[in-house]
Amino acid sequence: MRRWGPLTAVCLGAFMLLVDVNIVTVALPDMARGLDTTFGALQWVMDVYALALAALLMGAGTLADRIGRRRLYVGGLLTFAASSLVCGLSPDAGTLIAARAVQGAGAAAMFATTVALIAASYEGRDRSVAFGVWGAVSGAASGIGPILGGLLTQHLGWRWIFLVNLPVSAVAIAVTLRRVRESRNPDAHRLDVPGVLLFAVAAGALTFGLTRGGGLLWASVGVAVAAAAGFVLVQRRAAYPTLDLALFRRPGFVGVMVGSLAMSGAAFATLINTSLWLRSVLGLSPLEAGLVILPLPAVSFATSLLAGRLLHGVSPRWTVGGGLALIGLGGFAQAVLDAGSGWTALVPGLVVTGVGAGLALPNVTAAAVAAVPAERGGMASGAVGAFRQLGYALGVALLGAVFRSAMDGDPAASHDAAGFAAGLSAAYATAGALALVAAAAVLLLVRRDGRPAAAAPRAAAAEEAPVKAPADARRQRISS
Repeated sequence: MRRWGPLTAVCLGAFMLLVDVNIVTVALPDMARGLDTTFGALQWVMDVYALALAALLMGAGTLADRIGRRRLYVGGLLTFAASSLVCGLSPDAGTLIAARAVQGAGAAAMFATTVALIAASYEGRDRSVAFGVWGAVSGAASGIGPILGGLLTQHLGWRWIFLVNLPVSAVAIAVTLRRVRESRNPDAHRLDVPGVLLFAVAAGALTFGLTRGGGLLWASVGVAVAAAAGFVLVQRRAAYPTLDLALFRRPGFVGVMVGSLAMSGAAFATLINTSLWLRSVLGLSPLEAGLVILPLPAVSFATSLLAGRLLHGVSPRWTVGGGLALIGLGGFAQAVLDAGSGWTALVPGLVVTGVGAGLALPNVTAAAVAAVPAERGGMASGAVGAFRQLGYALGVALLGAVFRSAMDGDPAASHDAAGFAAGLSAAYATAGALALVAAAAVLLLVRRDGRPAAAAPRAAAAEEAPVKAPADARRQRISS
């Protein structure tokens, strides 16, 4: 236990925060009934978590370097546990959504420090083994979320999808305090607070507008544009910016960022509406709905393992671009539902999407790192993580708006099979189109000659940067 204690502590935290991204997917109808609210309002239960995670991710690494990585990790665990308790006891939707935002902030503190803690705790072969275990646990967490959510909702009630975090957090905190040593960078630069806040305002305003629609859409877009413009000005003038905008002068980096923004939203954001269709129209239980969704994360996990062995040395241009193209095809394969469709109609598209996600997601960081100077590798991988979470939040909002546009009123209150099928097909077709556009951007902008042999080592160097180059590593983020 002493040798692998740090890995145990880090994996427990990573598992929880990644499971909580989609554990609520199959439980939302039960939440809506239990809290006497609309499904549209509870969409923010998914969105606000991803938004908080995306907005705070890049700044959290800098803060960890300054105050101590173990300290911030434990602080994140405490915040995550406390907010999980509030989520589980929430008397209304507003309390639940606010608690999920705080939970996302705790997750960002944990997410930003896990790689640094592993790198600081292990060397040589042990470090490689530790990163391999961490990667496997992270992949498994994404796949088990809907199943675990279905089991807990069906047998204990939806509140337990949050309350189950409490004992896990307690064990993680105890192991961290006993087995993980503190590490920090005494020369770390100041946290770019204005940049982090402006990024959060821009992302939140745009997501709010897409969710609410109507007249609020344009007002929210105006706020988002103003905040984004402020973010650009701050980054251009800051001595140590959160994101060096000069990186966007590189076509390859632009292509990877477009891909990062699109991939999680296109692949996974429609699952919230798919779950509603499975539960409300087809009458499946929470566990059955989770099992229907399982092929996507399961195939994605298997593909990523095989691709790591069989496609080593292939340019990220092809793995990321090709993976996005398959995600797009998978979306269109699911856009075929009608009033008489059953759950089996989704399976081929879920499998194709899973293959695409398994190719693209593990390789996008290598593509970003290969597209920038070596000293900016940590910043590039941090941007990938933030853009992926932001893309998921925006995807939930945008695809939810497309879905609802075909429905009359609140979809959770209706069991009209034809309307559900039309809305879900439209959402999947939109997701497919977004993924294909992103695939084209990656294939056109990422370097044609690539640097496949260098990409993987440089991505690994970015992961180890908290030990070897602390000043750049403040922006390192998890990308899987």
